[in-house]
Parts: sequence; C-alpha cells; structure tokens
Amino acid sequence: MPNSMLAVRFYKPGELRAEQVPIPEPGPGELIVKSAVALTCGTDVKMYRRGHPLAKQPQIMGHEFAGTVTSVGTGVENFKVGMRVVSANSAPCGKCFYCLMHQPNLCEHLNESIIGFSWPGAYAEYVRIPERIIRQNTFEVPDGVALEEVASLEPLACVVHGWDLIHQIPGGIAVIIGGGPIGLLHAQLARLNGAKKVVLCDVVEDRLQEAPKVGVDVTINSAKEDLRGRILDLTEGRGADVVVEAVGRSETWESAPSLARKGGTVLLFGGCPTGTAVSFDAEKIHYGELHVQGAFHHTPVAVERSFRLIVSGQVAIRPLISHEMPLEKAREALELMGSGKALKIVLRPPN
Repeated sequence: MPNSMLAVRFYKPGELRAEQVPIPEPGPGELIVKSAVALTCGTDVKMYRRGHPLAKQPQIMGHEFAGTVTSVGTGVENFKVGMRVVSANSAPCGKCFYCLMHQPNLCEHLNESIIGFSWPGAYAEYVRIPERIIRQNTFEVPDGVALEEVASLEPLACVVHGWDLIHQIPGGIAVIIGGGPIGLLHAQLARLNGAKKVVLCDVVEDRLQEAPKVGVDVTINSAKEDLRGRILDLTEGRGADVVVEAVGRSETWESAPSLARKGGTVLLFGGCPTGTAVSFDAEKIHYGELHVQGAFHHTPVAVERSFRLIVSGQVAIRPLISHEMPLEKAREALELMGSGKALKIVLRPPN
C-alpha cells in the first residue's frame, strides 16, 4: 500500500484543495475503508460556502460514503478486511444526559468525531472510521446492493428520524417544500408513513420533473403558481396534514404553517444559517393547534432502519443521483449542486 492518498481538504470558505496526505492508520476499535464512492450533500455545499463551526482547517470534507475494509484496528470483531461496508457520519456516546433521555441525536459528545467535520472526511481514497461509529452505525453491505445507493445512508437516517418525531398520517396529504435530494427522500417517507397523496413544490423545473420518479403525485412550481391556493384546492380548503420544510430558508420556514390544516404538523427540517430569525402567525399555531417540530441529525435506530430501507429497495436512491465526477473535481461538483443544476453527485476516488 502506498504511503499517501488523494484527499480534498477545506481551507476556508470557497477554497478546497485536492492534495496528497498520509494514509491513516486504524486506532483501537477503528477501521480503514478504501472509499469506492463519496456523495455530495447540501451540508457540504453550505460548508464550502460559509465554513462550519466544527471544521478543523484544513479538513478533509465529505460524510456520505461506502467502500471496502482494508485495515482493522485491535478489538474489532464484526468486520474483516475485504468486507464492503457503509457508515453513518457519527454516533452518540450513550452516557450523557441526552443519551440517557433517549435523545441520542442531541448527544453532548456528538461533535467529538463527526466524519467530514470534526473528523477527517470521505472526500479521500481512504477513510478512518471512529470506534463509536463502528460499534453502532456501521454495516456490511450485501452483495447486489450498489455502493452508490447505500452511501446515502446518513441523509436518509436524518429523514427517517424526522418522521419518527411527527404524527403518522394514514390516508392524509403531505406537502414537501423543496425538491432537492432531501425533499425527494421526504416524499418517499411520507408515502411509507401512510400518505395517500404527496405534493412537492420547488422553484426549479428540472427538480419537479424528477419528483414523479419517487412517487410524488402533484408537483407545484411555487415561482409560477400560488402555492397556498393550490394546496387549499387539493385539500378541500383545509390545508395539508403534514408540511415538511426541506430547504432551510427563513421565507420557507415562515410560509410552511400557512399550508397546514388545523391540528396538522409542520416539520422544520431544513437547516437555516446560524443567527437566522423567523416569525410565525401565533394565531394560526395557537388556535389551530399546529404541531411545529424541529428535527436534527439521526439516531442509531434511524440509521439501522434506513440501512434496511435501502437494502430492501423500499426507498429509491438512484433518482437522487444526477452526475458523476472524479474526486479531484469536488469543488466543481459542489458549485454545480449549489447552483441547483444537480441533485447528488457521485465522486469517484482514483482506483
């Protein structure tokens, strides 16, 4: 094995460098995985544009990946060299206040080893996976399952966790604001959670054309149509049972409650920039008994369920992937995704 590898490192907002760095060695309980595929993510775009409070600069970016085990640290029993594996990007400590309160996504020690942020990431030929993640959130990938698809484990786990927080909607109508990869995952989870009709809105026509591939019933271009008027028409004037904000902009956060019916649920999933302030119609929330729910990250339970959803084919990942580029083109990939002209992009490390 050579001593160095290609990696894409974040130096400051707007500056990524593809360069040679030492190949990592596994510590106790850790694995080294030769990455077969890394995927771009909206969070990566945000980090590239404005940085991230957890990023140690320079830092190898990327947190959605899958590959083959090349080295095993002492104490690892369930994984061997040659296995195809996929991991989430973090795992909780299991001991802090929030973990003991069964809210492991809010773990006080989560930030210690988040792949691609506080821990070297997956935009590289090799990835070192921390012991905590190996123990809780790493899985062997069955034969016949494409690594490009299972690499979406982490974002799907976040979406699954979001749906774990909201009221079930058997027979209801769900509205998804945002037609990016996360919105397309939410559309599929809405159906799996019993929605009889799934509506997706966006301002990019190309994204709306992809939505029916994942089971969306109605698409709305909110730049050209009266979104609230259309939703009221589709719901006999009541509003949707569930509204999911999957964009992360103040204006879509603020508009989401206006699309929900009395007693409905609004899931605020998209992450806004730090310091963003929003305002809501208090009367709508109070007298309409709206359930307004934030959602952050994932739990080991959600990660395992997401793995099974992908492996079983119950969630379609292929429609979320629009492009493929070599790893050294990561900056161009993030620019393309950030422009709205791409969904997820596969980044291929050198063979």
